[in-house]
Amino acid sequence: MRILIVDDERPARDRLRRLLAGQDGIEAVDEARDGLEALAKVATFQPDALLLDIQMPGIGGLDVAASLPAPAPLVVFVTAYDDYALRAFDASAVDYLLKPCDPARLARALARLRERLGERLRERLDARPAGSRHAPLAGLPPRQLLVTERGVTRIVRVADIRWLETADNYVALHDGTDAPLLRQTLAGLLDTLGPAFIRCHRRAAVHLPWIDRLVANDKGDGQVMLKDGGTVPLSRQYRPALLAALAALP
Repeated sequence: MRILIVDDERPARDRLRRLLAGQDGIEAVDEARDGLEALAKVATFQPDALLLDIQMPGIGGLDVAASLPAPAPLVVFVTAYDDYALRAFDASAVDYLLKPCDPARLARALARLRERLGERLRERLDARPAGSRHAPLAGLPPRQLLVTERGVTRIVRVADIRWLETADNYVALHDGTDAPLLRQTLAGLLDTLGPAFIRCHRRAAVHLPWIDRLVANDKGDGQVMLKDGGTVPLSRQYRPALLAALAALP
């Protein structure tokens, strides 16, 4: 597993890192000091799971969990407060640990993470066509998409796609032409296209290289302004993750 520790207190991060060092099956460990850094490192470090504090300056742990891009890493909350447990499990947390974290209790949480990751892997394998069951699960994002409409197959270059918009059972590929429709869910397409595309609204996602600036109103909603003059709706729910992704660009 790849684990990201998220806590604004250095001693808490150090303790979790020491406890993880004694556990088997940990491939890599990284740290984030706040919610914004955590969202940036989710895009770059690509953890399997977060050990996530709840009360942090700026973006709290519950907001981080709600802003994770799909497919989201698993979350174990590690906090000094027991009154957030119900909200944590509503956010699909795998476990909820109280500080100071007990080594045996952390080991049980890691076992739950391994079990859940195994279930995800089996689901992905079972969902693939029979002829591709032995193909690698991971790979580079595609450079083009094939869109078939009325017997005509069109090639859409991924680099030309400015943003994505849900349209019933389809996704509109806004590539500066007539926005061809691909029969796919937005979440599934984002999984395929990788971290260069990030959701900015419940019904929209934007291609990071095409962003010129973000314009937000007093409530945090607003618009993403594109380099070609286009606009994309921006929801305050997704704004922190989008800012983090922009901050992480090379």
